[in-house]
Formats: sequence, C-alpha cells, structure tokens
Amino acid sequence: MQLILDSLRRELPPTFTRATAVKMTGGLFTAGTLANLDCLGRGPGGSLIGRKMVYERDSFIAWLERRMQGGDGGNE
Repeated sequence: MQLILDSLRRELPPTFTRATAVKMTGGLFTAGTLANLDCLGRGPGGSLIGRKMVYERDSFIAWLERRMQGGDGGNE
C-alpha cells in the first residue's frame, strides 16, 4: 500500500482531473465511480472548474489512504 501512495506523491501533479486520477491509480476507480462518490460526499473532495472536477494531490492521497485502511474515505 505504501508503495502505491509514495508513487502517487511523486507522479501526480499538484492538481489533476478525474481522468488523471483514473490513469494514475491504474484504474482503481472509474471516472464515474469518483463522480458518484463526489455526489454522495464520500469522494476525494475536489473543486469544480468549468465542467471539470479537479482534485488536489495531498487531499486525494489522504482520501485514498483512508479508503485503503478500511475507512470509506468520506468527507463527513
């Protein structure tokens, strides 16, 4: 698990779209799944810029780490 997170810390840009999240996580999530989680308030907590959801690297990795540890990763 730590190898995946370390790789994402090195490889992800400071901000990125859902498509980049899908690509960089090796398809761990689909863009649709991330969209659904965002709508439920359980996603990584990005910002809408125009028509694109943009995530911040540190927030996304923290969310992913919580999910990998068995939490739902929600933003409640």
